[in-house]
Amino acid sequence: MTRSADRVWTVPNAISVARLLLVPVFAWLIVAGHDLAALAVLAVAGFSDWLDGVIARRFDQSSRLGAMLDPAADRLYILVTLVLLAWRDVVPWWLVVVLVGRDLLLACSLPALARRGYGPLPVHFVGKAGTFALLYAFPLLLLAQWDGAVGTVAHVAGWAFAWWGIGLYWVSGVLYVRQASGLLRAAEAPRP
Repeated sequence: MTRSADRVWTVPNAISVARLLLVPVFAWLIVAGHDLAALAVLAVAGFSDWLDGVIARRFDQSSRLGAMLDPAADRLYILVTLVLLAWRDVVPWWLVVVLVGRDLLLACSLPALARRGYGPLPVHFVGKAGTFALLYAFPLLLLAQWDGAVGTVAHVAGWAFAWWGIGLYWVSGVLYVRQASGLLRAAEAPRP
């Protein structure tokens, strides 16, 4: 990687750190029942996720740290949102198991990859699309708790995004497992 990839203090990294710092704020708002404020935090988090990527690409501020912070923030938001929405009976617990199970499956490959000198696998477009769909689904499902037409439309749209997100999330999981398996097989193949 180039020297620019080793930078720590970049605008996209600062945005990712700010997004991470908003996770406990979001959690407290959900637990306290401040749904409108929680929706605002999720909207800011979603916008900042998009913004840090645009800035990183446009101003050549991509970095190794950013490549780890951004997906970590996404996973943390998904986990915290899922657990708290299930705790509030907004989503069923099986959804938590299905999504967290995929991440646990992928986490199992990390030690084997690290032993052979590989870091975390690069984020795949399908994984980004799945995360995008889930990060849209959760605020909509929270909004679906409101009475009236807004709640009804949010319920339908939220579950549409959730189902697409679940499917894409697992398709990307299969792609990551195949990629990890290929790397591990190549590392163990005898050299000519």
